[in-house]
Amino acid sequence: MRKNISLPSLTQKRSSSPSDKMMGDESRTYTVDDALAAVGFGRFQILVLAYAGMGWISEAMEMMLLSFVGPALQSAWNLSSREQSMITSVVFAGMLVGAYSWGVVSDKHGRRKGFLITAMVTSVAGFLSALAPNYTCLIILRCLVGIGLGGGPVLSSWFLEFIPAPSRGTWMVVFSAFWTIGTVFEASVAWFVMPTLGWRWLLAFSSLPSSLLLVFYRVVPESPRYLCLKGRTSEALRILEKVAKTNGKTLPPGILVSDHEVELNPKSMESEGAHLLSDNNYTDEKPEVIDHSKSNESTLAMLFSPELIKPTLLLWVVFFGNAFSYYGLVLLTTELHNGANNCDPNQSHSQGSPEVSYKDVFITSFAEFPGLIISAFTIDKLGRKGSMSTMFFLCCIFLLPLMVHQPQALTTFLLFMARICITTTFTVVYIYAPEIYPTSVRTTGVGVGSSVGRIGGMICPLVAVGLIHGCHQTAAILLFEFVIFSSGVCVMLFPFETSGRELTDSTVTETTTTLEVD
Repeated sequence: MRKNISLPSLTQKRSSSPSDKMMGDESRTYTVDDALAAVGFGRFQILVLAYAGMGWISEAMEMMLLSFVGPALQSAWNLSSREQSMITSVVFAGMLVGAYSWGVVSDKHGRRKGFLITAMVTSVAGFLSALAPNYTCLIILRCLVGIGLGGGPVLSSWFLEFIPAPSRGTWMVVFSAFWTIGTVFEASVAWFVMPTLGWRWLLAFSSLPSSLLLVFYRVVPESPRYLCLKGRTSEALRILEKVAKTNGKTLPPGILVSDHEVELNPKSMESEGAHLLSDNNYTDEKPEVIDHSKSNESTLAMLFSPELIKPTLLLWVVFFGNAFSYYGLVLLTTELHNGANNCDPNQSHSQGSPEVSYKDVFITSFAEFPGLIISAFTIDKLGRKGSMSTMFFLCCIFLLPLMVHQPQALTTFLLFMARICITTTFTVVYIYAPEIYPTSVRTTGVGVGSSVGRIGGMICPLVAVGLIHGCHQTAAILLFEFVIFSSGVCVMLFPFETSGRELTDSTVTETTTTLEVD
């Protein structure tokens, strides 16, 4: 009888021995999302946020300075209105090319290489713009700046891949705040620099933030999610260990595996389905997983795969509508005040461009802060789709009275409120877009969508300026209403909500079946 009793006790000792624990840990696995959830958002992510935010500030400053450089060069070099508008158009044209190009580079060769090249192009071309001897050289250099600025989505996707899923929405809104900081900072710099030192110094100062990205580039880590996707799990593990050490936390026990390996594992998918069932009492979601990580298709072709074509096309409309509306509202703020109420058949509209009021531009730049606050409060409570569609439709309501001339105070108020709405939708779409794409095409998908948005930015001056100058304010506002309302409808047609979801390395399509309860 003693033998029978002693054997279980011996077995108990063996199961609790360190070697058996180690073997038990080795049989367990965890993903990048599991690791990020374990280490949380801490000091390491704050450093990543500061670096990515500097890139976002750089892009905002380079875009904001267009409001100041154009009028200054028109008087300094005697430019025509078409030549002045070309200074802005070539930047958008360059961004259209760059957004796609750098997205492909970062998906194929890594996020770090993607934003290294963009920072180099932006900083060098931006500084050389300040030394441009003539109009032709300036146009070429500003186009190169635009190509570099097209890499903005690479930084946002890189930062996104370091954030734990539960806090992703909030911290992406914080990241978006760096754009507003950049616009306010550029307006303040222009306010002090332009009247005394001139436009060349403004261009030189505005190129400094992108130069800082190059200074700190050597210490910037690659995305562990990207490394896992490429099979470089040992490199990803070293980065995650550094994240855990910096945050004062520990990684989960077990072996790091790529997310798409887990997603393609039927057992893991079964447990994930059970988890989804517990979160959604009314549906039984059965995800079908398609692995793109080893596909021979080009990344652009993957965007038109049966699983991604619907969200891709819908995103294009939303990006177009956002850019068209955002830059259009900025221009309308000036045009409706300067020319809308002067539309008289006997009055000429060939007057020169009014001087820029740096003080007014500085003050109106603060209109974006309420949009960021609204984004932070609604993005997780209403979801990505709910917050975007609501703000698109509210924007339509605020613009509707401007179909006819209104007093200046009311016009300012309505445009201010409309800009808050568009700032909110712009912020949320840059959070939603990276979340719906798998890692293998994430920056390409966001980059191409951003490129389509740049087309909206290029043609909006034809509406905001051309129609208003032609005394067709009603037609201009109607076109804005159509674009914004269509964008809101497309948001409602998005296939799924991403709030609280983990990022994926493979395409997940969901089919919903009704539960039958006996």
